[in-house]
Amino acid sequence: MTLGPRSHTTRMYAREDDLTDELFNKICKYIYEKARINLGKNKMELVRARFGKVIRQRNMSGFKEYFAWMQSDTTGEALREVMNAISTNLTSFFRENEHFQFLSSTLIPKLEQSNARSGGKIRLRGWSAGCSTGEEVYTMAMTISESVTRMEEWDVKLLATDIDTEVVAHGQRGVYGKDRVNGIPPALVKKYLNSVTDEKGKPAYQMRPELRKMITFRHLNLFSEWPFRNKFNFIFCWNVMIYFDRPTQEALINRYYDNLASGGYLFIGHSESLSGVNHRFEYVKPTIYMRK
Repeated sequence: MTLGPRSHTTRMYAREDDLTDELFNKICKYIYEKARINLGKNKMELVRARFGKVIRQRNMSGFKEYFAWMQSDTTGEALREVMNAISTNLTSFFRENEHFQFLSSTLIPKLEQSNARSGGKIRLRGWSAGCSTGEEVYTMAMTISESVTRMEEWDVKLLATDIDTEVVAHGQRGVYGKDRVNGIPPALVKKYLNSVTDEKGKPAYQMRPELRKMITFRHLNLFSEWPFRNKFNFIFCWNVMIYFDRPTQEALINRYYDNLASGGYLFIGHSESLSGVNHRFEYVKPTIYMRK
């Protein structure tokens, strides 16, 4: 009789099977209170699978012990780990490309015209809220670089934030496998990416320093204090609001409004809408809104 493997398997399933409805509801309440993410009952298996992996890595006895640790933690480690486990980070380069075309054809010429009379550098500030692994914000950087004639005349700073610390670290490194850069036109790959090897020694690409220096990656919970001194010309917030209930959506949208400069734009995902949400934005076109 080989007890070792069988004993390990039994213990693994016991850890996952102690997630009761009551405990699941307590975990959902914790996540809502900390990050306003609204998990429904249909997410129980997702929580079981993703948290079960973390529980085994921590060698804890099960969900009950893990939840007790979540509640007692005062360092912020528990919340970061929970958010890393629960987050879905689906992204790609030049995804929803009409938004980047709008940056190029509308926002940048608008800033050029409004700054032509004042002299000095043209200031451009953008925020990728829910940046995932960075493909979105690097697409912004490439779009801006391709859309202006003289980059030295521009003062460009892009902020990329996410509640998941692992994807923030990925974006900061700016290294992507060959399959990840398929959405980038070959001419831009040649111009803005360097051939490297990843941590496993496989061929990969890294964003060049001229793009990376435009971008600041930061961990940020959207419902914590925002340490911003200046207002943004545009904010991208794709497929983030789908996790929130209506009151939370309204609170977030109005915070975005307050942190945009006059004439600034908010871009949301094509699976989202502000229909039925109380807000002060002016509708421009589907998924694009402007601060008056």
